Amino acid sequence: MSWLCHRSCEHCYEDRFHPYYGEDLKRVVAEAQENFPRIIQNCPERMTFLDLADAGDTGTFREKIGRVILAGGEILLDPVREPVLYPAIDLLHQKYRKQGGVKVIIQTTGDVLNSRIAGELLERKVWMISVSGMDAYHEGLEEQQARDALQQKLTAMFESLGMKYFDSAPAGWGSDVTTGPYFHFFGPTPDSWIGTLWPRGRAQSNQLSTAGIMDNFCNRWSGGLDFLQDRYSGSEVSVEPNGNVYPCCIKIKMALGSLLNEKLDDILHRCSGNPVYEAISMGHPQRMGIQSGWSVEKFLEKSKIVLPSGRVYQNLCVGCDRFHEEVLMHNNALVSIAK
Repeated sequence: MSWLCHRSCEHCYEDRFHPYYGEDLKRVVAEAQENFPRIIQNCPERMTFLDLADAGDTGTFREKIGRVILAGGEILLDPVREPVLYPAIDLLHQKYRKQGGVKVIIQTTGDVLNSRIAGELLERKVWMISVSGMDAYHEGLEEQQARDALQQKLTAMFESLGMKYFDSAPAGWGSDVTTGPYFHFFGPTPDSWIGTLWPRGRAQSNQLSTAGIMDNFCNRWSGGLDFLQDRYSGSEVSVEPNGNVYPCCIKIKMALGSLLNEKLDDILHRCSGNPVYEAISMGHPQRMGIQSGWSVEKFLEKSKIVLPSGRVYQNLCVGCDRFHEEVLMHNNALVSIAK
């Protein structure tokens, strides 16, 4: 919802997440405040999905309530919490109240969260508070003892507010659980789904990502897997404060479109059948360029870079970047020139 954060973590996948001051602060807050109503307006008319893992006796898939994860940066910071986050939550519930409902999840680092803010979120019928900062990369939490202390403190606070711990993988958020509210903890620890770190932002420039060629982020939760299967379980997209839509949290080099001027359903339907986006949605990004003359072999070669340290780094996200830069964005530029 906003680029504003109180941290500039060395492992962050997005360079734009950091503290802002003065006119820059006013600008990022104004962007978030101006755009969120239009973004929500262009979200699907119904935020429910058919669960492919839950077929009824007649073979029809049961309809479940979908989720919207609201995050930053740190979306609980004072400049954006009340003018942006709270009215956005209210607007989401208003939009979907008579359309099957919606589960609203708040993602936060956890270190600015207190009982007053948590209570205000629950008053707005937030289904889950997900704390994402439980890892050694966050300043002050380098030691396991510090992380344990924060988690114990937050757990006691959550439980005092009647919340329950949600013990499930992120992919299960909202798939078959209707009660709440819940709390949840995660972070890029070695055993987690983002433990190797995405090759993006400061994580890449600081040479922290250890993801290799076999770490296919496209083929997992938060990647592009099944993003084109709208109306079915597993379909998910990422939206920036400017309305730009991406098939994954990691973000490809060129947005699919913008929710400031186009409905999400229209964007997804326009991308359906396109071999580039179908390859991403199927979890096989190495095949996105075949119709453009990029064989799998060429894609894998383009997935290789040499870091400033001299270390050779190879990941499919790098190949995706190169394909976008050398083919899609290049062709887009040529079309613009021709026009």
